[in-house]
Amino acid sequence: MAKKILITDDSETLRDQLREMLERAEGEYVVIEGYDGQNGLDVLKENPDTSLIILDYNMPRMNGLEMCAEVKKDERLKHIPIFMLTSEPDEELMRKGKSIGVIAWITKPFTESKLLAAIKKVLSISYV
Repeated sequence: MAKKILITDDSETLRDQLREMLERAEGEYVVIEGYDGQNGLDVLKENPDTSLIILDYNMPRMNGLEMCAEVKKDERLKHIPIFMLTSEPDEELMRKGKSIGVIAWITKPFTESKLLAAIKKVLSISYV
């Protein structure tokens, strides 16, 4: 059964890159997208069967940590694992992210092989 992954980033180029990477990867992934934190949250609420969320931190209207906090408040969504994929290597932001439910903080630039390995590992664990 295909695993649905939500990519939320204000960079269309990065969303395209991640979608193409996941479509080439072993495993069956269905990619859905959000263009900022608020839109990503709206898309997620329409797709509660999502298996993984990949977020950028720096986005308009609602940043990645704000979106994460909103996801974790929702009983239907709070079990979904969240990766932060960002150019922000700030230790304080990482600690805050972990405290609200981010399970992996991946800094850009990233390697495709490491990101795919992390995705595969997380999706092999049940978070329900």
